[in-house]
Amino acid sequence: MFFLTPRYLKHGRQFIKDARKLVAYKRDLVGEETLLEVEREIAHLEHAVAQKDEKAVTEQMHRLDQACGKLTKPSPDAAWRENVEVFLVAIVIALAVRTYFLQPFTIPTGSMQPTLNGIIVTKGGPPPGVARQAVEQAIFGRRYVSVLAREDESILSVTERKRFLFFTYSELHSSKDNVYLVHATPQQVGTDAKNSFGVKLQYEFKKGEPIVQGYIDTGDHVFVDKFSYHFIRPRRDQVFVFTTAGIAGLKREGQQSQYYIKRLAGLPNDDLCVVAPELFINKERAKGQGFERVMSGTWENKDGFEYRGYQNNPLATYLTRPEEKYHVESKTYFAMGDNSYNSADSRYWGPVPQENIAGRALFVYYPFTRHFGLIK
Repeated sequence: MFFLTPRYLKHGRQFIKDARKLVAYKRDLVGEETLLEVEREIAHLEHAVAQKDEKAVTEQMHRLDQACGKLTKPSPDAAWRENVEVFLVAIVIALAVRTYFLQPFTIPTGSMQPTLNGIIVTKGGPPPGVARQAVEQAIFGRRYVSVLAREDESILSVTERKRFLFFTYSELHSSKDNVYLVHATPQQVGTDAKNSFGVKLQYEFKKGEPIVQGYIDTGDHVFVDKFSYHFIRPRRDQVFVFTTAGIAGLKREGQQSQYYIKRLAGLPNDDLCVVAPELFINKERAKGQGFERVMSGTWENKDGFEYRGYQNNPLATYLTRPEEKYHVESKTYFAMGDNSYNSADSRYWGPVPQENIAGRALFVYYPFTRHFGLIK
């Protein structure tokens, strides 16, 4: 009976089966001499099993294992193949997670302050030492910029330049034919004093005077939950991400769809009204931690950013006056930025179609500032 068969005989027979499978698999990949050696050792092991000689079976299994090792001799580039396979698998997994579960997103502007920071430009003095710059870059995403005039000269033009495909620089051309390369966009270099270094064209800089000096803090990096909205409806007061595809007020000729991030203010069939600094939904004051933060009135954070709650803007398309109401149509949502004074949102370009919603902004994972953690 099979269950009374000695263990060494079971192992020997199984070894013979496995060896024959390996020979069949490798027959076209190895030389005839190697195949004959393996088949000879298989025959010896079969004989030992038939004789029920435990010592001979054990010794022959060892010899057959050595012979089979020649069939599985690794190729010279096996290590490279393995590393490439691991790398490709990692890419596939990352793409799957990004497509169906979590997608990273960077806040580009200040439209969601004080909840989320966009890129912030700060004028300042000379940069600190290299060690401190490295620490601040790693923790706060802060990049220092310092460009000094080589001569008494003025800046005539600022143009954009790409380096290494991904990085945007500004090229400054002076009246003395000097060219300065600044690791910042032309908008960050330019004359908008609110969020730029405010470089003045035609201004006469003295030799050694700073043309551009200060630092740039990266916008908050967030993870977007793309999974939960397949099972639950979006809720008011959530920070959500959507695409601009098909939104008429955001359509630009030749421009591809972009991702926007705002607070979800209105659900389908809601009626909205703004009486500064408060938002009313269906004739009631908006409820929720995010809304409360926005409606708190004049507020100033540690970066000196002044915040004044929800506002009517006469230049907008909707909610331009306190007495004006907006009705959210079926299968659309009304998006508003927390920085109501400086946010281009649904007040300007209308509602967000349901199919445009990408997911809920879930977690700030970088930089490691007070915003780090769950988004509320």
